[in-house]
Amino acid sequence: MWNRSVVRVALSIFLFLGLLLPTVQAENLSTAAGQMQTHLSDTSLTGGITYTQQFFRVENYWNVTSVDIHLDYQLSQLLQNERSSVTLYMNGTPFHSFRPQLGEKAQQQLNLTVPASMIIKGVNTLMVQGHLETNAPVAQNACLPTDNRDNWLQIAKSSRIAVNYTSDPIQDSIQDFQRHFIGQDSVTNGQIAIAVAPENTSPELEAATYALSGLARVNQVTDKPIPLTTYSSDLTKTKQALILVSLYEHLPAEVKAVIKEGDVAQKAVLQLLDLNGVKTLIITSNDATLLIKAGRLAANQTLLTQINAPQKEVLASTEVDTPAVNVSRTLPLTESGDKLVGDRHREKAYFISLPGNRSIADGSKLRLNFRYARNVDFERSLVTILVNDTPIGSKRLSTELADGDHMELTIPKSLNISGNFTVKAAFDLELKNNSCLANEDQMPWAFVEKDSLLQLNTKDRTELLFNNYPYPFLRDGSYNQVTVVLPTTRDVYLYQSLTNVFNLLGRYAQTNTGNVQFVAGNLQSEQLKGRQIIAIGSYEDNAVIAANNDKLYFRYGAGGQGFVSNEKLSIESGYGMRIGSLQLIDSPYQSGFGLMAVTGSRPEYAYLASKLIGSEGSLWQVFGDGAITDADGNVQAYRFKKEAASAPSTALDEVLARKDVLGFMAAAGLVALLIILSLILMIRKYAKKKRRGLR
Repeated sequence: MWNRSVVRVALSIFLFLGLLLPTVQAENLSTAAGQMQTHLSDTSLTGGITYTQQFFRVENYWNVTSVDIHLDYQLSQLLQNERSSVTLYMNGTPFHSFRPQLGEKAQQQLNLTVPASMIIKGVNTLMVQGHLETNAPVAQNACLPTDNRDNWLQIAKSSRIAVNYTSDPIQDSIQDFQRHFIGQDSVTNGQIAIAVAPENTSPELEAATYALSGLARVNQVTDKPIPLTTYSSDLTKTKQALILVSLYEHLPAEVKAVIKEGDVAQKAVLQLLDLNGVKTLIITSNDATLLIKAGRLAANQTLLTQINAPQKEVLASTEVDTPAVNVSRTLPLTESGDKLVGDRHREKAYFISLPGNRSIADGSKLRLNFRYARNVDFERSLVTILVNDTPIGSKRLSTELADGDHMELTIPKSLNISGNFTVKAAFDLELKNNSCLANEDQMPWAFVEKDSLLQLNTKDRTELLFNNYPYPFLRDGSYNQVTVVLPTTRDVYLYQSLTNVFNLLGRYAQTNTGNVQFVAGNLQSEQLKGRQIIAIGSYEDNAVIAANNDKLYFRYGAGGQGFVSNEKLSIESGYGMRIGSLQLIDSPYQSGFGLMAVTGSRPEYAYLASKLIGSEGSLWQVFGDGAITDADGNVQAYRFKKEAASAPSTALDEVLARKDVLGFMAAAGLVALLIILSLILMIRKYAKKKRRGLR
């Protein structure tokens, strides 16, 4: 009996483990959980009724379980608690209201959870709206003072939005791989990389650079670069998604076991594989030209998101180019129109993309077509247009034009706008007697029509200054015949420097049709003619830097061990060996081209210099044409080129730059010519009659 009991218990345990095993396996294959935080910026809500908005993104492969809101805020000490309130909206729907209470501590806290049902894929909007009053009425329906400067609620930057989610695994398609690769969780957590073979060649680096540039342009995490590195089996231990760009002969053995040499004969392939449990997109070919073409395909994000398969072949005839950028154009502000609802101040911002080397020229215009409600106080309601938060014009609303109003403005040249900028339509929708009685009617609204247009005239910014960066390496959104001169020694710092340089350039590169070449070793001057040059390294391991040391603003001393003093800065000898320098000079190889030196006495100091042009967040520290930086984060920038006196633009120059004016003048000239011809014919006619009369 005892033996039978033991057997029964053993069988029960066995059956239990047999039932449990599939569950354990299922857990191992289940989606991974994560949290993504977005911090709010310091914001002050001032006035009777005011609001602020914060945007955060939910990736389409996330399954959101909840969204946690943490607010740190301070209140005006004069606030009337019973008459003031704060309401939070998610995507336009209110989900929490509270009356702010003054406490012992100056800073108050609020923690709450947003229902997952209110969250959408893509961009979500959290709005915090305050109804703040500091004055209690002395009698029922009595008017309150209009001065509400004491009505304030300040939100601290420690406030945050935390999205809790589970992530779907990467599907067996290039389309889904691309979504995961550029997902904000993948980039923020450092789970991705673009790799080349350790013994890489120039075509492999070129193809990888194109792929990096295309992905950097759509990377939503602006302060986190996409790494460019060399491939090793250890890389798969720290990453969740990889892109490996390599000629077939340099592929690792585990890849060659899957992709046969015959698979890349006279073609390139993009092949999605599992390498040591990591999804890896292999970009390879036997032909260097086709490998570069495959790299351009990876840079074309529109095409990449359309490949719903694990493999894509690239032939010589495959179309991979992105459309050219039209820099002087007429473009709509909104595709379907935008509605703004609520009283007081309401805004709608429009982001305008422009190549970094282009600035707005004379004659650029904005036409805003809009409608609005009739229940506003037309004596106090108006619309204001702002460009990069600078107002350029306002118009009072009127009852006669409520069903179809418009305003047309010229964008002032004095704003000196270059690259991307923002146009904002700000409506002040004031209600009658709103300071005295509560509004019980329909909330006021305004609607921006879809035929609102921006007419852009632009011009090049061609002075060799970091103020105009990324010029000269990009022009009209495309790589501008760039040659990267590499040092003789390739270490981890070199690839980190390339990561910095091409992540920022890639953000500005709007096409995949430009040209980037990589060269190293002893170069002939002919190879660098007609090229925009980026030289990375030190005096000792980069021949171009050594050969042009006398032309640099920050020069190396005898032996090239470190930088020496110049007319702008005194440099101690030891300090000169521990700094990196970024310099932009005229190319010594051909007039009209530029050379940027990313240099330091050792690779780690050249890397420090590259960080200055690694993101838009660090680029603001660099101006002029020469800068140095050290390991403590100290940056000193200078302008060495003399500021040339700008030749005054003549009327003829301005006319030649305006096609519309040229057309008008041509028409006017033709009319004038016809009038003169008619006068000549009339004079001749009357002269003949007069001669006949004399006879």
